[in-house]
Amino acid sequence: MLLSSIASHTASFRPTRSYLLIVLLLILIVVFLLSLALGSVPIPLNEIVRVLLGGQASRDSWTSIILKFRLPKALTALLAGAALGIGGLQMQTLFRNPLADPFVLGISSGASLGVALVVLTIGTAGSILFAGVSFFGDLSLAVAASIGSAAVLAIVLLVARRVTSSVTLLILGLMFGYGVSALVSLLLYFSISQRIQAYVNWTFGSFGAVTWNQMVVFAPAILIGLGIAFLLSKSLNALLLGETYARSMGMNVQRSRRWIVISTALLAGTVTAFCGPIGFLGIAVPHICRNIFNTSDHRILIPATILMGGIVAVVADLIAQLPGSQLVLPLNAVTALIGAPIVIWIILRGRGLKATFES
Repeated sequence: MLLSSIASHTASFRPTRSYLLIVLLLILIVVFLLSLALGSVPIPLNEIVRVLLGGQASRDSWTSIILKFRLPKALTALLAGAALGIGGLQMQTLFRNPLADPFVLGISSGASLGVALVVLTIGTAGSILFAGVSFFGDLSLAVAASIGSAAVLAIVLLVARRVTSSVTLLILGLMFGYGVSALVSLLLYFSISQRIQAYVNWTFGSFGAVTWNQMVVFAPAILIGLGIAFLLSKSLNALLLGETYARSMGMNVQRSRRWIVISTALLAGTVTAFCGPIGFLGIAVPHICRNIFNTSDHRILIPATILMGGIVAVVADLIAQLPGSQLVLPLNAVTALIGAPIVIWIILRGRGLKATFES
């Protein structure tokens, strides 16, 4: 039974799982360094380490490339991968649905609507409404996406206070997402081709748009969302056994559900606002961790998902950069190539998933 499985895993980390976490941490460090070293201009690893320790590379251009471009992008990928992985883990547990992702409540659609209003209405009547956005400079799209995702989050939280069933909340969240996506489609239909192309470029996703100035907003928001998830680990374990069991254990299900939604919305909304809608990571990463660690205990899965999410995101970004080439692939295309086979495997292994989420 799942109850006995969780009980056996929550007492303490098994040595093998502790070693696995250490291995994941080492892999993350390696791929992080590789993301700084590889690109259109290859840089030796010893030069990378020297710059990270506060020194100067033998070429001034290398120092500039590392500190101004590659380091913030690598940190963004690491944080975004961790955020989307944890968001997916929480949604899959809350809805007991192995194919749930961080955007299942329409957060990504709200962010897309905010960006669409800014990008697609510039030069039209909408420009009056968003004229003040230019004050934020390169933060304009992030501000617009944040407003859109916050609006959808507010609606979801209002509904969550009145809905007792997580399945009902899931269906309503999907309907919110479809409705908002329909508005975006209408904006696209009535827009000119240049603005449509600008919006499409945003939907490709990128970790390279976050500057050091934006990092002071991006990183704290992600860390707060991850911190909330850590605090919810016991509640998430209880929800694996169903809301009725969780209530019998004295857990306030509605309050826990509300904080899970807030944490996921903060994580997914922040990543979408600054990086665009990054797909598949939120679905795939939690399942990779469940199978590697062979456990459903969130006290193990949360740190494992943070590390694995960072690894997968940094590797995906590294592949998208096509090291040694001037070409850059759409990030969402790369994450789909990584995530789609995993999702297919999840579906084909449906019997095991049913046991995990419904027992």
